[in-house]
Amino acid sequence: MKRNKHEEKGGQVGTEDIAPAPPAATDKDTDDDEIVTWWGLVIEGYHTTQERLMSEIAERFELTPGAFDILVRLVRSPECRMPMTKLAKEAALSSGGFTKVADRLVSAGLIRREPCDTDRRVTYVVLTEHGRTTAEEAKHACAEILRRTVLDPLGPENSEQLANAMRTLRAANADA
Repeated sequence: MKRNKHEEKGGQVGTEDIAPAPPAATDKDTDDDEIVTWWGLVIEGYHTTQERLMSEIAERFELTPGAFDILVRLVRSPECRMPMTKLAKEAALSSGGFTKVADRLVSAGLIRREPCDTDRRVTYVVLTEHGRTTAEEAKHACAEILRRTVLDPLGPENSEQLANAMRTLRAANADA
């Protein structure tokens, strides 16, 4: 039998039976056109929402998507710093692409480069005070925009299910 959230959290459920969940569709039950359409809707929904999010961030903070991503990753990192190579990889930027974005962020006074004391091959990217303030404000604005463009239309439960589904796909297809 399917359990509800109240029961899963230790609450009491009435004596009436809970209807069993319908059987999950298998890949053989799904028509080719239907599954391709589902995936197309995921991609279109992502692109439309991401474009709206990034255009609002650019308008408010004059940040490109790559610069925004780097600042948010740094502000969420211990000591607001990360090794350059790790940050470039996480931001899915080539070393050349990352260098261009980093150079612009240095020029804007948002980040600085620091050599590692123990390994000459490692350079850290660190938020400046101005960078930390900008990153915190941009992160807050991002959350506000996502509440309006994702959470409001989907609701909390569907938003959480979407995040869990994407986490599952990321794990299932990593290093494939």
